[in-house]
Amino acid sequence: MASAQDPTRLTGYAHGGGCACKIPPGELEEAVRGLVGQTSASVLVGLDDGDDASAVLVRDDLAILSTTDFFTPVVDDAYDWGRIAAANALSDIYAMGGTPISALNLVGWPRETLPMELLTEVLRGGLDVAAEAGCPVTGGHSIDDPEPKYGMAVTGVVDPARLMRNDAAEPGLPLTLTKPIGVGVLNNRHKRTGEVFEHAVAQMVQLNREASRAAVAAGVRAATDVTGFGLLGHLYKMCRASGVGAVVDASAVPLVEGARRSLDEGFIPGGSRRNLDWVRPHLDVEGTFSEEELVLLADAQTSGGLLVVGEVPGYPVIGETTAGSGITIRP
Repeated sequence: MASAQDPTRLTGYAHGGGCACKIPPGELEEAVRGLVGQTSASVLVGLDDGDDASAVLVRDDLAILSTTDFFTPVVDDAYDWGRIAAANALSDIYAMGGTPISALNLVGWPRETLPMELLTEVLRGGLDVAAEAGCPVTGGHSIDDPEPKYGMAVTGVVDPARLMRNDAAEPGLPLTLTKPIGVGVLNNRHKRTGEVFEHAVAQMVQLNREASRAAVAAGVRAATDVTGFGLLGHLYKMCRASGVGAVVDASAVPLVEGARRSLDEGFIPGGSRRNLDWVRPHLDVEGTFSEEELVLLADAQTSGGLLVVGEVPGYPVIGETTAGSGITIRP
């Protein structure tokens, strides 16, 4: 067991299948089909379109954003896992154009297997990233759990006139992506080989704050963050919610260093395959693409970037929205 071999790391949990992948999108949508939240004129964003956070109006110039996210280890360094999980949870607030103002820790911990000192490192990582975001951590909740889990519930604020949401996309606008994709592939390789990819860790702990601010300043009204459902999955959800289609220029999509090589060597995450299977009926693939290339476009991300409908200075345009429905992938 990991604690017996090395009490300073999560080896055995991160390598043994701990995963940031969400419940497969098709299964999740079936489970919540027909469920509705409490209806109120103050609810700007609720359950309807599976947006990144809820938004509730408290006065004409202020809405409260609420979100939560947690997962099992994606790396075996406890401090880095804490940082990644915190950045991932904060990302939902940034995806809505908001500012995080308070966070609560969520912890599941196998206290008879892993030392509490290791949990301290996880929490320290979360605190450091929250501090970078200017978001105080004010409490939390923990349970005894056979598998370690960590994340945050985050509250944010946003001006309703500047709210970004996933159902506000219009046709004929650029699609901008603010972080490369492919960390799911590298995380899968890390679990299977123990190799550490510091550049992937650095990308996952990077806050989406500056990208969010740039998008809001550019007048963007539609955005989402790219996480467990992958680029294609989150794009499909946004297109469906907005009643538009999209074209993705595959050659313009930035990839994290080493992702394509690792994919070619067989490090294919199961969650990424499930993402592709879910969105495949809605794809129109032009030219010749291998299955691996399509899987990469659906790669399940941890603390990924923002997918923005609009042009944001300093970030690559990877396609555009269109009238109609479905996603066209072209070389």
